Amino acid sequence: MAKFLDTQGVSYFLKQLIDDAQDKLYLISPYLQLNNQLKIALEDRAKFRLDIIMIYGKVADLNPKDSEWLENLNDIKLLFHQDLHAKCYISEKEAIVTSMNLYMYSQQNNVEMGIYVSKDDDAELYEQISKEVDKIKRGSEHRTISVQKVENHKSESLKEKSEKVIKKDKIEPIKNIDYSKSVYKSTSALSKILGVKSADLFETFEKKSWIKRDEKTWLLTKKGEEIGGQMKNSKYGEFVAWPEEIIEILK
Repeated sequence: MAKFLDTQGVSYFLKQLIDDAQDKLYLISPYLQLNNQLKIALEDRAKFRLDIIMIYGKVADLNPKDSEWLENLNDIKLLFHQDLHAKCYISEKEAIVTSMNLYMYSQQNNVEMGIYVSKDDDAELYEQISKEVDKIKRGSEHRTISVQKVENHKSESLKEKSEKVIKKDKIEPIKNIDYSKSVYKSTSALSKILGVKSADLFETFEKKSWIKRDEKTWLLTKKGEEIGGQMKNSKYGEFVAWPEEIIEILK
């Protein structure tokens, strides 16, 4: 029988799934940015010569340290799927289908949910998930991640990096995108992905006339809507959110 998981449940069962894998381990997530606990668990599993495959779809948030870590793990096969939006983690006997990316910010800050399936308890459902995972695998390609070397004396300030991120004078709206299925992120969340200060990113977006200040609140402008921004509500009030596709034009 399938089991419902909240945010903590997804994190807990994912760690257990990795630790208990004996034959195969497939990790499918658009974004890759693992915390140290999961890195250690994967390094341990790699010693046992499992069939370990990681399939991802976005590279904008992959920092040099994570790139180097992935490239040094020769026993883990890295595949790229350009249309990937699914998040699924599966071994030879367990599977988790979830909203949570294999991304540190999601694991620590987002409200997530998922479904845990054991092959012993529900073989039919497990096989359906496994078949879909195999389909994603067949539609993926090998992709080498280049490691960016950063020298301290040449490093940019966060503000300079923020300005450089959207240095184009004119950024066209993303064409032919169905935003109804997009994952939306706040400007602060985007700043973490891009590695810049949130205050600098807000300032840059304001200069581009994507947002405007109204007393203590940031509001979305017409230009911001054209890029794909939306006003969202939270328990703390309204905020501007951006579809994850915007990362591609901010790189």
